[in-house]
Amino acid sequence: MKKWLCVFGILVLLIGGCSNEESVDVNDDVSKDNPSGDLAPLSKKTKVVIAEDGAASGAGFYIANDKGYFADYNIEVEFATFANSDDMLPALASGEVDIAGGISSASFFNAIAQGIDVKIIADKGHNADGKSYFTFVIADDLADEIKDYSDLKGKRIAVSSEHGVDDYIFHQMLDHAGLTKDDVEFVLMPEFGNMMAAIENGSIDAALQIEPLITTGVAQGIHVRFGDATDYAPEAQIAMVLGSPQFMNEEQDVSLRFMAAYLKGVRDYNDAFKKDIGKDEIIEIMTKYTRLKDAAVWEDVYVTGLNPDGKMFIGDIRDQYELYKKNGAIRGEFKFDEAIDTSLTEKAVEIIGEYE
Repeated sequence: MKKWLCVFGILVLLIGGCSNEESVDVNDDVSKDNPSGDLAPLSKKTKVVIAEDGAASGAGFYIANDKGYFADYNIEVEFATFANSDDMLPALASGEVDIAGGISSASFFNAIAQGIDVKIIADKGHNADGKSYFTFVIADDLADEIKDYSDLKGKRIAVSSEHGVDDYIFHQMLDHAGLTKDDVEFVLMPEFGNMMAAIENGSIDAALQIEPLITTGVAQGIHVRFGDATDYAPEAQIAMVLGSPQFMNEEQDVSLRFMAAYLKGVRDYNDAFKKDIGKDEIIEIMTKYTRLKDAAVWEDVYVTGLNPDGKMFIGDIRDQYELYKKNGAIRGEFKFDEAIDTSLTEKAVEIIGEYE
């Protein structure tokens, strides 16, 4: 009898422990008297570590930090850099890093499928309609010859990676043109800077290029923009905000405030580049944090699209995965319902309101 009572007691403790873990008490009271005008600041200063290397898609982090949106919630951010995602993802899964950016690729899906537990939580980069920051260019002297996507048949086209979002956009373009990969000469060229030199010396005809090199090459007469990536991949999800499971589940007071501040930064970015509100200030912040230091160039480049409510093209993430799987690059099973968690972002939008 004592043995069964002991077992029963252990079960009660286990069940009670699970219940406490699932019902985390989150302070989400809103008051206009708070420094932020919404959520109260944390009771003590809390550090949040972000894996970010100066990419333009990190605009929401930089702006929120510089304009004091994180500080309003008593959050201090620290930017950490990693040589590659192979090092970054385990650090994120272990909680060494709280937030990071991820690029869609087969290796990214494989890492999660094989046990690296990270959560995909918000948008961190997509092409803006008709103004893609990541799109094809062709050699300037071929502009009269290549008028339509189908004219790329037989041409040498540089792409920076295989089984990644670059490859996905490349295949979307081929489908749109009525071509197959065998109809063109695929040139794998990991460095975007080398693409511009290769177009200039005639060793390639076209490239899937990125800003600010697109604008630079146009200004120098090396290449011209060729259509726009949104012609054939209008909802390509290029980058995503990733959260560590600990940060998402065990530090909800912090993560909710972090997301609210991040979205405020993204909204200022949209105000600047879509509505021309406070643009000079935002460009100054972007030159401070990113590798593009020339403020004048920021006036000309097509900027990264960032959804002001953090919404992602989840269907497109699935389409990318299916392409990598079709091409034999996926190992293991990627569970979308477990890996994608937009609840934090949605709750932050409920608190600060939808962007107008």
